Amino acid sequence: MRILFVSEDVTLAQVVRLVVLARSLKPSQHEIHFACRYFDELVFKPNEFNRHTIHTVDREVVHKALARGKRLYDKRTLRKYIRQEIALIEAIKPDLIVGDFRLSLSVSAAACGVSLATLINAYWSPHAVRDSFPLPDHPIINVVGEEMATRYFPIAIPKVFEHFARPINALRKEFGLTKLGSLLEVLTHGDHTLYPDVPALAPIEDLPDSHRYIGPVLWSPDVPLPRWWSQWSENSANGREARPRVYVTMGSSGNVSALSVVLEALAELPVSVAVATAGRTDLGSLPETVQAAEFVPGHLASERASLVISNGGSTTGYQALRAATPVLGIASNLDQHLAMTAIEERGAGIRLRAQGLRADAVRASVRAILDTDDYFESARRVAEEFERWDSAAIFSRFIASMVHPDPSRRDDTKLPRQAGGPSYQRVSETVS
Repeated sequence: MRILFVSEDVTLAQVVRLVVLARSLKPSQHEIHFACRYFDELVFKPNEFNRHTIHTVDREVVHKALARGKRLYDKRTLRKYIRQEIALIEAIKPDLIVGDFRLSLSVSAAACGVSLATLINAYWSPHAVRDSFPLPDHPIINVVGEEMATRYFPIAIPKVFEHFARPINALRKEFGLTKLGSLLEVLTHGDHTLYPDVPALAPIEDLPDSHRYIGPVLWSPDVPLPRWWSQWSENSANGREARPRVYVTMGSSGNVSALSVVLEALAELPVSVAVATAGRTDLGSLPETVQAAEFVPGHLASERASLVISNGGSTTGYQALRAATPVLGIASNLDQHLAMTAIEERGAGIRLRAQGLRADAVRASVRAILDTDDYFESARRVAEEFERWDSAAIFSRFIASMVHPDPSRRDDTKLPRQAGGPSYQRVSETVS
């Protein structure tokens, strides 16, 4: 099979999850192509995959849009995405496309008549079991207060989700494709939808036949251990002892300004702290109890820590839970709030809002986790559930099932290339 992996690149998580899945396939049996904006040496091995550079909106632009509650993509941007994707698909002629948060693929894959598998967390599913959506950080909170914003957010959700889905639905109409619905349907659309989750953490009601759980897709940077590692890792790992270890990282998409508040809070607690900055900030001089590096092997830090403090997203959060370590999530955007809500509801962590974060709230949450057995026990139960799922093996079996795909599972909105929508010419700069 010739498989094309296409990743949006607004967070590191979107790239690394597809890299992990692509590596699960044998190059002797599959021709693997990978398309994204930038092939970071931190993530990709030399000469790994057939590589293709495509356009992605700049990360800072996306982060600012999220902070302001603005739509990430307009029609002009998505049309550029689609033009490049169609050129790439026509050049490669893949048997299957696997995408992560590349919303434009719902148009380009359909226009080219190629099956699409979409990787998306189960808490985004329209079929997810939930009482309500958590309120993400938004400027309106500073105007009306968190209590009132939370009260009226459920009323605004339908219009907000429709607003975010409108550009992609308009482009699908241009191509003669049916409207997908609201944001949740747009995010999860594909001939196959793959959830890097487990049902016990992110349950779905009446799971559709084309949707499947594959288990958490975990990644950790292959970087040398910092010089201070042995000193930190040999310190007590038991949350009840004098100086438990705390691993802190806001990742590539967390609110980096929250990091100073977290460190201020931890400075007054008897803990030993390791910080991974992801190269996003310079912490300056630090007390003896705090060590820092741009990147550390997150899986090792999670295994040795008594507590992981992160942006609340699934990447670091699931890595911590795989090691049976509780999570304190400092969440900003809706994805982070959704992931951390799922963790909090299972009793394996606490969710705090990055907007207006206070050191006393961080200290109270750290003490609540470290001073009781409940969070550790809940994290252990989630870890046991994670152990039952091997995402690489499950994904490999899924790909094997595509060798003789069932035509009834194909997107019935797909039209022959000449039957619907504009005819885009191939643009050479999209294929490197």
